[in-house]
Amino acid sequence: MAATPAAENQSRRQPKNGGPRISLEMKMLLPVLFLLALLSLFPFLYIIFMSFNTVSMIGGISFDFAGLDNWTRMFTDEVVGAAWLRGILYFLATVGLELVLGIGMALLVHELVWGKNLALSLLLLPMFMAPVIVGLLGRFLTDGTYGLYAWFLNTTGVFQQDILGTPSSALLAVILMDVWEWTPLIMLIVLAGLSSVDQATLEAAKVDGAGYWQRLRHVVVPAVSGIVVVALLIRSMDAIRYFDVIFITTNGGPGNATKIIPIRLYETAFRFFDLGYAAAIGLGMLAFSILVANAFVAILKRRGLAR
Repeated sequence: MAATPAAENQSRRQPKNGGPRISLEMKMLLPVLFLLALLSLFPFLYIIFMSFNTVSMIGGISFDFAGLDNWTRMFTDEVVGAAWLRGILYFLATVGLELVLGIGMALLVHELVWGKNLALSLLLLPMFMAPVIVGLLGRFLTDGTYGLYAWFLNTTGVFQQDILGTPSSALLAVILMDVWEWTPLIMLIVLAGLSSVDQATLEAAKVDGAGYWQRLRHVVVPAVSGIVVVALLIRSMDAIRYFDVIFITTNGGPGNATKIIPIRLYETAFRFFDLGYAAAIGLGMLAFSILVANAFVAILKRRGLAR
């Protein structure tokens, strides 16, 4: 019996040795993929190499093998440990506040009958500002001489000290700056999830007598919980390495009040030029980011939203 054209084409696609065949498109992409892998892997492997050496820049770059000294130092350095604690506090405060406020804003915008596009455009404005601009704006508004926020707090008697110059208020100030900038991102992602909720199910629940909070708990929350986890994952990856606003406003001060681990990393590398130790700190940040990402992915897998 003669083979059909489809069978002949299929036989031509399969190599004679029975192994997988690389398509023409993949062959054309291989040089670019190799270049991208080289550009990504070489710096990563170079940083790993640096973390096991004492790097000197006097008379050119030189390496002196230090073994695990940099790693041991990282786990015993009290300044780095305190920076990690402040960084975790900063991470939990910013991501937590952004989650609560972002969900609340998304629910309010979703319920608007008219003016929704205008409200959404205004609420998204902070997200489109460069973090450096947010830092400069925050520094000017909290300045004790001419800052609007400083004047208001001083006039009302709520706070009469320098906001960014007082340890008790500096960390709170930079946290609120981060929250102001990135809460709209959480709102936008959650709003996209709300728009995909089955309206027929909501109407059926309403007809059955379910109130707003019951519909929110039993219909809306299960439908958007997956996308909320994705929003948290996106913001968490950024909050762990957040640097711009703190560098512009306080540069880790006053004292060490706002010195989270990215600021300590920058200081170690480009102020003290201890590049081997800075490489170890950076790899520690990478390991922490991977752990946080895996935790969120595990949540998504339990919900059946990831493989």
